[in-house]
Amino acid sequence: MLSGDLTMRDQAATLRALARRNHGSAHAIAIVSGKGGVGKSSIAVNLAVCLAVRDVRTLLIDVDMGLANADLLLGIQPRYTLAHLVSGSRTAAEVLTDGPGGVRVLAGASGLHNLADLSEFERQNLIHQLETIERNTDIAILDCGAGLSKNVLSFAMSADRVFVVTTPEPTALTDAYAMIKALTRESYAGPVCVVVNMADSRNEASAVFQRLASVAGRFLNFSVEDVGYLVHDTSVELAVRARCPFVLKYPRSNASACIAAVADRVARLIADTVETRGFFRRVAGLFV
Repeated sequence: MLSGDLTMRDQAATLRALARRNHGSAHAIAIVSGKGGVGKSSIAVNLAVCLAVRDVRTLLIDVDMGLANADLLLGIQPRYTLAHLVSGSRTAAEVLTDGPGGVRVLAGASGLHNLADLSEFERQNLIHQLETIERNTDIAILDCGAGLSKNVLSFAMSADRVFVVTTPEPTALTDAYAMIKALTRESYAGPVCVVVNMADSRNEASAVFQRLASVAGRFLNFSVEDVGYLVHDTSVELAVRARCPFVLKYPRSNASACIAAVADRVARLIADTVETRGFFRRVAGLFV
Protein backbone atom coordinates (compact mmCIF):
# COMPACT_ATOMS: atom_id res chain seq x y z
CA MET A 1 0.00 0.00 0.00
CA LEU A 2 2.82 2.35 0.90
CA SER A 3 4.57 1.51 -2.35
CA GLY A 4 1.40 2.34 -4.28
CA ASP A 5 1.05 5.70 -2.54
CA LEU A 6 4.65 6.56 -3.35
CA THR A 7 4.13 5.58 -6.97
CA MET A 8 1.05 7.82 -7.21
CA ARG A 9 2.94 10.74 -5.67
CA ASP A 10 5.81 10.21 -8.10
CA GLN A 11 3.42 10.17 -11.05
CA ALA A 12 1.69 13.30 -9.78
CA ALA A 13 4.97 15.14 -9.37
CA THR A 14 6.06 14.11 -12.85
CA LEU A 15 2.79 15.21 -14.45
CA ARG A 16 2.86 18.51 -12.59
CA ALA A 17 6.43 19.23 -13.63
CA LEU A 18 5.76 18.30 -17.24
CA ALA A 19 2.62 20.42 -17.45
CA ARG A 20 4.33 23.51 -16.05
CA ARG A 21 7.66 23.19 -17.83
CA ASN A 22 8.41 26.36 -19.82
CA HIS A 23 4.77 27.43 -19.93
CA GLY A 24 3.75 30.81 -18.61
CA SER A 25 0.24 30.40 -19.97
CA ALA A 26 -2.39 27.69 -19.88
CA HIS A 27 -2.25 25.01 -22.55
CA ALA A 28 -5.73 24.62 -24.02
CA ILE A 29 -7.15 21.35 -25.31
CA ALA A 30 -10.47 21.42 -27.18
CA ILE A 31 -12.45 18.18 -26.94
CA VAL A 32 -14.68 17.87 -30.01
CA SER A 33 -16.72 15.28 -31.88
CA GLY A 34 -18.34 15.14 -35.27
CA LYS A 35 -21.57 13.84 -33.73
CA GLY A 36 -23.26 13.49 -30.38
CA GLY A 37 -23.42 10.31 -28.34
CA VAL A 38 -19.74 9.36 -28.55
CA GLY A 39 -18.88 10.27 -24.94
CA LYS A 40 -17.14 13.57 -25.62
CA SER A 41 -18.27 15.33 -22.44
CA SER A 42 -17.52 12.28 -20.29
CA ILE A 43 -13.97 12.19 -21.64
CA ALA A 44 -13.51 15.95 -21.14
CA VAL A 45 -14.77 15.80 -17.55
CA ASN A 46 -12.82 12.72 -16.52
CA LEU A 47 -9.62 13.82 -18.21
CA ALA A 48 -9.84 17.16 -16.38
CA VAL A 49 -10.44 15.43 -13.02
CA CYS A 50 -7.70 12.90 -13.72
CA LEU A 51 -5.20 15.72 -14.25
CA ALA A 52 -6.45 17.72 -11.26
CA VAL A 53 -6.11 14.86 -8.78
CA ARG A 54 -2.47 14.62 -9.88
CA ASP A 55 -2.02 18.24 -8.75
CA VAL A 56 -1.98 19.71 -12.25
CA ARG A 57 -3.83 23.03 -12.08
CA THR A 58 -6.72 22.15 -14.38
CA LEU A 59 -9.66 24.23 -15.55
CA LEU A 60 -12.65 22.65 -17.30
CA ILE A 61 -14.58 25.08 -19.49
CA ASP A 62 -17.97 24.01 -20.81
CA VAL A 63 -18.36 25.80 -24.14
CA ASP A 64 -21.17 23.60 -25.45
CA MET A 65 -23.65 26.39 -26.14
CA GLY A 66 -26.45 24.01 -27.05
CA LEU A 67 -26.24 21.40 -24.31
CA ALA A 68 -23.92 22.45 -21.49
CA ASN A 69 -23.88 19.41 -19.18
CA ALA A 70 -20.42 19.14 -17.66
CA ASP A 71 -21.85 20.33 -14.35
CA LEU A 72 -24.28 17.39 -14.31
CA LEU A 73 -21.50 14.88 -14.93
CA LEU A 74 -19.52 16.45 -12.09
CA GLY A 75 -22.47 16.63 -9.69
CA ILE A 76 -22.11 20.38 -9.11
CA GLN A 77 -24.44 23.38 -9.40
CA PRO A 78 -22.51 26.46 -10.60
CA ARG A 79 -24.04 29.75 -9.59
CA TYR A 80 -22.53 31.72 -12.46
CA THR A 81 -21.44 30.90 -16.00
CA LEU A 82 -19.15 32.02 -18.79
CA ALA A 83 -21.92 34.38 -19.90
CA HIS A 84 -21.65 36.36 -16.64
CA LEU A 85 -17.90 36.72 -17.16
CA VAL A 86 -18.23 37.87 -20.77
CA SER A 87 -20.93 40.39 -19.89
CA GLY A 88 -18.78 41.79 -17.08
CA SER A 89 -21.44 41.24 -14.43
CA ARG A 90 -19.19 38.85 -12.46
CA THR A 91 -15.46 38.56 -11.87
CA ALA A 92 -13.19 35.62 -12.57
CA ALA A 93 -13.19 34.63 -8.90
CA GLU A 94 -16.99 34.62 -8.82
CA VAL A 95 -17.62 32.52 -11.92
CA LEU A 96 -15.26 29.65 -11.09
CA THR A 97 -16.72 26.64 -9.26
CA ASP A 98 -14.69 24.07 -7.36
CA GLY A 99 -15.37 20.61 -8.69
CA PRO A 100 -14.51 17.12 -7.43
CA GLY A 101 -10.89 16.08 -7.40
CA GLY A 102 -9.70 19.68 -7.31
CA VAL A 103 -10.72 20.60 -10.85
CA ARG A 104 -12.00 24.14 -11.34
CA VAL A 105 -15.01 24.62 -13.57
CA LEU A 106 -16.18 27.49 -15.73
CA ALA A 107 -19.74 26.55 -16.60
CA GLY A 108 -21.19 27.21 -20.03
CA ALA A 109 -24.43 28.86 -21.08
CA SER A 110 -26.43 29.41 -24.22
CA GLY A 111 -26.72 32.84 -25.78
CA LEU A 112 -23.09 33.87 -25.86
CA HIS A 113 -23.49 34.80 -29.53
CA ASN A 114 -25.60 37.73 -28.30
CA LEU A 115 -22.57 39.09 -26.45
CA ALA A 116 -20.36 39.51 -29.50
CA ASP A 117 -20.87 43.27 -29.66
CA LEU A 118 -18.67 44.30 -26.77
CA SER A 119 -17.31 47.77 -26.20
CA GLU A 120 -13.55 48.23 -26.02
CA PHE A 121 -13.80 48.67 -22.24
CA GLU A 122 -15.83 45.46 -21.89
CA ARG A 123 -13.40 43.56 -24.11
CA GLN A 124 -10.38 44.74 -22.13
CA ASN A 125 -12.13 43.82 -18.87
CA LEU A 126 -12.83 40.35 -20.27
CA ILE A 127 -9.19 39.90 -21.24
CA HIS A 128 -8.10 41.01 -17.78
CA GLN A 129 -10.48 38.60 -16.04
CA LEU A 130 -9.48 35.68 -18.28
CA GLU A 131 -5.79 36.34 -17.78
CA THR A 132 -6.38 36.35 -14.02
CA ILE A 133 -7.71 32.81 -14.40
CA GLU A 134 -4.86 31.80 -16.69
CA ARG A 135 -2.16 32.78 -14.20
CA ASN A 136 -3.34 29.92 -11.97
CA THR A 137 -3.97 27.35 -14.71
CA ASP A 138 -1.67 24.80 -16.28
CA ILE A 139 -4.17 23.07 -18.55
CA ALA A 140 -7.57 24.24 -19.79
CA ILE A 141 -9.90 21.53 -21.07
CA LEU A 142 -12.67 22.82 -23.37
CA ASP A 143 -15.77 20.66 -23.64
CA CYS A 144 -17.04 21.85 -27.01
CA GLY A 145 -20.38 21.11 -28.58
CA ALA A 146 -20.89 18.24 -31.00
CA GLY A 147 -20.96 18.86 -34.72
CA LEU A 148 -19.44 21.47 -37.00
CA SER A 149 -21.15 24.67 -35.90
CA LYS A 150 -19.36 28.01 -36.06
CA ASN A 151 -19.14 28.13 -32.25
CA VAL A 152 -17.46 24.72 -32.08
CA LEU A 153 -14.92 25.53 -34.78
CA SER A 154 -14.18 28.96 -33.28
CA PHE A 155 -13.28 27.52 -29.89
CA ALA A 156 -11.36 24.65 -31.47
CA MET A 157 -9.34 27.05 -33.59
CA SER A 158 -8.40 28.99 -30.43
CA ALA A 159 -7.03 25.91 -28.67
CA ASP A 160 -3.43 24.74 -28.70
CA ARG A 161 -4.49 21.18 -29.43
CA VAL A 162 -7.71 19.48 -30.54
CA PHE A 163 -8.88 16.03 -29.45
CA VAL A 164 -11.41 14.47 -31.82
CA VAL A 165 -13.49 11.81 -30.06
CA THR A 166 -14.96 8.96 -32.06
CA THR A 167 -16.24 5.43 -31.57
CA PRO A 168 -15.79 2.40 -33.84
CA GLU A 169 -19.25 2.99 -35.33
CA PRO A 170 -19.07 3.85 -39.07
CA THR A 171 -21.25 6.96 -38.65
CA ALA A 172 -19.03 8.24 -35.84
CA LEU A 173 -15.92 7.69 -37.96
CA THR A 174 -17.48 9.52 -40.89
CA ASP A 175 -18.34 12.50 -38.70
CA ALA A 176 -14.90 12.47 -37.04
CA TYR A 177 -13.35 12.68 -40.50
CA ALA A 178 -15.69 15.59 -41.32
CA MET A 179 -14.43 17.39 -38.19
CA ILE A 180 -10.80 16.86 -39.18
CA LYS A 181 -11.60 18.06 -42.68
CA ALA A 182 -13.27 21.21 -41.30
CA LEU A 183 -10.22 21.98 -39.16
CA THR A 184 -7.88 21.60 -42.12
CA ARG A 185 -10.16 23.79 -44.24
CA GLU A 186 -9.89 26.50 -41.58
CA SER A 187 -6.07 26.02 -41.63
CA TYR A 188 -5.84 24.91 -38.01
CA ALA A 189 -2.16 25.00 -37.12
CA GLY A 190 -2.08 22.89 -33.96
CA PRO A 191 -1.91 19.12 -33.53
CA VAL A 192 -5.13 17.14 -33.99
CA CYS A 193 -5.34 14.03 -31.82
CA VAL A 194 -7.80 11.14 -31.95
CA VAL A 195 -9.42 9.48 -28.94
CA VAL A 196 -11.27 6.25 -29.70
CA ASN A 197 -14.06 5.67 -27.17
CA MET A 198 -16.13 2.56 -26.43
CA ALA A 199 -13.68 0.19 -28.08
CA ASP A 200 -13.95 -3.52 -27.40
CA SER A 201 -10.19 -3.83 -27.08
CA ARG A 202 -6.86 -2.12 -27.64
CA ASN A 203 -6.61 -3.83 -31.02
CA GLU A 204 -9.96 -2.49 -32.15
CA ALA A 205 -9.04 1.02 -30.98
CA SER A 206 -5.75 0.81 -32.89
CA ALA A 207 -7.52 -0.36 -36.04
CA VAL A 208 -10.04 2.50 -35.79
CA PHE A 209 -7.28 5.06 -35.41
CA GLN A 210 -5.30 3.64 -38.31
CA ARG A 211 -8.39 3.77 -40.53
CA LEU A 212 -9.05 7.41 -39.70
CA ALA A 213 -5.38 8.39 -39.97
CA SER A 214 -5.10 6.68 -43.35
CA VAL A 215 -8.09 8.49 -44.81
CA ALA A 216 -6.95 11.87 -43.42
CA GLY A 217 -3.49 11.35 -44.83
CA ARG A 218 -4.69 10.21 -48.23
CA PHE A 219 -7.45 12.72 -48.91
CA LEU A 220 -6.45 15.71 -46.74
CA ASN A 221 -2.68 15.28 -46.68
CA PHE A 222 -2.98 15.76 -42.92
CA SER A 223 -1.49 13.75 -40.07
CA VAL A 224 -3.42 13.03 -36.89
CA GLU A 225 -1.98 11.75 -33.62
CA ASP A 226 -3.07 8.79 -31.51
CA VAL A 227 -3.52 10.07 -27.95
CA GLY A 228 -5.27 7.04 -26.47
CA TYR A 229 -8.50 5.13 -26.19
CA LEU A 230 -11.19 4.01 -23.76
CA VAL A 231 -12.71 0.55 -23.69
CA HIS A 232 -16.41 0.03 -23.34
CA ASP A 233 -17.07 -0.12 -19.60
CA THR A 234 -20.40 -0.24 -17.76
CA SER A 235 -18.77 1.78 -14.97
CA VAL A 236 -19.03 4.83 -17.21
CA GLU A 237 -22.82 4.61 -17.50
CA LEU A 238 -23.19 3.92 -13.79
CA ALA A 239 -21.05 6.96 -12.92
CA VAL A 240 -23.12 9.18 -15.22
CA ARG A 241 -26.29 8.11 -13.43
CA ALA A 242 -24.63 8.85 -10.10
CA ARG A 243 -23.47 12.27 -11.38
CA CYS A 244 -19.91 11.50 -10.42
CA PRO A 245 -16.81 11.21 -12.65
CA PHE A 246 -15.98 7.56 -13.20
CA VAL A 247 -12.33 8.15 -12.29
CA LEU A 248 -13.53 8.97 -8.76
CA LYS A 249 -16.53 6.64 -8.53
CA TYR A 250 -14.74 3.63 -9.99
CA PRO A 251 -10.99 4.39 -9.83
CA ARG A 252 -10.01 0.77 -10.50
CA SER A 253 -12.19 0.37 -13.58
CA ASN A 254 -10.83 -0.25 -17.05
CA ALA A 255 -12.11 3.11 -18.21
CA SER A 256 -10.23 4.87 -15.39
CA ALA A 257 -7.02 3.09 -16.35
CA CYS A 258 -7.49 4.19 -19.95
CA ILE A 259 -8.14 7.85 -19.14
CA ALA A 260 -5.15 7.86 -16.78
CA ALA A 261 -2.97 6.76 -19.70
CA VAL A 262 -4.41 9.63 -21.77
CA ALA A 263 -3.59 12.08 -18.95
CA ASP A 264 -0.01 10.85 -18.87
CA ARG A 265 0.20 11.31 -22.62
CA VAL A 266 -1.28 14.82 -22.39
CA ALA A 267 1.34 16.03 -19.92
CA ARG A 268 4.15 14.69 -22.06
CA LEU A 269 2.75 16.23 -25.23
CA ILE A 270 2.51 19.60 -23.53
CA ALA A 271 6.06 19.34 -22.24
CA ASP A 272 7.25 19.15 -25.86
CA THR A 273 5.16 22.13 -27.00
CA VAL A 274 6.64 25.55 -27.59
CA GLU A 275 4.94 28.20 -25.46
CA THR A 276 2.41 30.31 -27.37
CA ARG A 277 0.42 33.49 -26.79
CA GLY A 278 -2.05 33.12 -23.93
CA PHE A 279 -5.09 31.01 -24.74
CA PHE A 280 -7.55 33.22 -22.88
CA ARG A 281 -6.48 36.28 -24.85
CA ARG A 282 -7.27 34.33 -28.00
CA VAL A 283 -10.67 33.34 -26.60
CA ALA A 284 -11.45 36.98 -25.78
CA GLY A 285 -10.94 37.72 -29.46
CA LEU A 286 -13.99 35.57 -30.27
CA PHE A 287 -16.24 38.15 -28.64
CA VAL A 288 -15.05 41.12 -30.65
